Amino acid sequence: MSDLLIKDGYLVFPDFTIRTNVYSEDGVIKSIGSSVPRTADVVIDAFNKYVLPGAIDEHVHCRDPGMTYKEDFESCTKSAAAGGITTIFDMPNTLPPVDDAHNLKEKAKIIAEKAYVDFALYGVIHGSNIDKFEEMLQAGAIGFKIYLAHSTGNIKPPDDGVIVEALKKSVKMNVIIVFHAENDSIINFFSKKLKESGRKDPKAHMEARPALAEEDAIRKVSLFAERTGAVILIAHVSSAFGISALKEAKDRGAKVYGETCPHYLLLDESAYDKYGNMIKVNPPIRSAVDKEALWKGIENGTITSIGSDHAPHLLEEKSKDVWESASGIIGVQTILPLMLNEALKGKISINKAVSLLAENPAKLFGIYGKKGTISINADADFVLFDPSQTFKINEEQIFSKSKNSPFIGWELKGKIIGTILRGKKIYDGEKIIEKTGKQLKKF
Repeated sequence: MSDLLIKDGYLVFPDFTIRTNVYSEDGVIKSIGSSVPRTADVVIDAFNKYVLPGAIDEHVHCRDPGMTYKEDFESCTKSAAAGGITTIFDMPNTLPPVDDAHNLKEKAKIIAEKAYVDFALYGVIHGSNIDKFEEMLQAGAIGFKIYLAHSTGNIKPPDDGVIVEALKKSVKMNVIIVFHAENDSIINFFSKKLKESGRKDPKAHMEARPALAEEDAIRKVSLFAERTGAVILIAHVSSAFGISALKEAKDRGAKVYGETCPHYLLLDESAYDKYGNMIKVNPPIRSAVDKEALWKGIENGTITSIGSDHAPHLLEEKSKDVWESASGIIGVQTILPLMLNEALKGKISINKAVSLLAENPAKLFGIYGKKGTISINADADFVLFDPSQTFKINEEQIFSKSKNSPFIGWELKGKIIGTILRGKKIYDGEKIIEKTGKQLKKF
């Protein structure tokens, strides 16, 4: 038996924070409060430190297999560990795409030995694999991704009939479907028009993917979800119109949830002048009005989770003109520090950050009780956070192969000084010290 005692820390829960102790045995939390044992194999004095549940990043592209020149599962999960993320959900647009049971199992086999944090895998539904839905679940998929618009991997969006059929299947199998929600035909029209006009500046990408494209796609799949009874998550919501569409669907009783990302919350279109194509992402970063609408969406519960949409690319892939430059920035290592910085600045509470990055994604994907919480019988996944320190994001500290982040150089309040996965410290605030990740499965 191995045990861990974290004593005298500020344990952060979604609704309150309390100064107390937490004790685990063999990677599982056994007691909380004054009744914990006085000693253990490993004792951590957390005086004046916050102890958070290990964070979950539900939206990560580790690029493994097939694009490991951009990133591989080792560098990706090291980045996660250094950022206080103890569980990631990896997206299916790898090479080959995760569109049947064989590819899912092969991907799991390739990446398992590289994992520094726990992980789960999505399957993808496109125009010709709806018959593979059940077999992907049985092979271990945590959920499914449907792309309604072009993105990395060139996975063709399915037609509406396939989407409805997938939602019906998801209800029977009690599994969630995540949507990249943009209207592809609107994007294609305006992209062609802007290209023909000679536009090549970074803001052309924003104008080619207007908020209308997002709003329309959200309204459509929300209606499908409402009629089928399915539970869906709209990934990377970026606009005020998208928030309105989400809220209206939720108010009607649709089981529609919203995710946004730090780059939409912390940047707006003025950042294109400084960062250029570095911040080209799908959907694009938009106006200050959109940014503020997203914060209000968090406040009123329309947005229930935050994902990084960690999307590594080589520098040369980001350095082309706006139409050829790759879309995506890295984020799995910075998502939690950025949100905790906002908490210490008073934008949100630290408890709300825990809800958005631990409790809510765990509940949505059916792993709550094991992950996303500091509670008896949960995995002993913790983040040790020192609010008295300051932390500057720099390239040398980024474990990802890619450095395509606009947040490099930002100075943040607070610092992650330790990440613990199932009772073992995997990051000590400076270096990675343990590889112990394993796959989580829906069934």
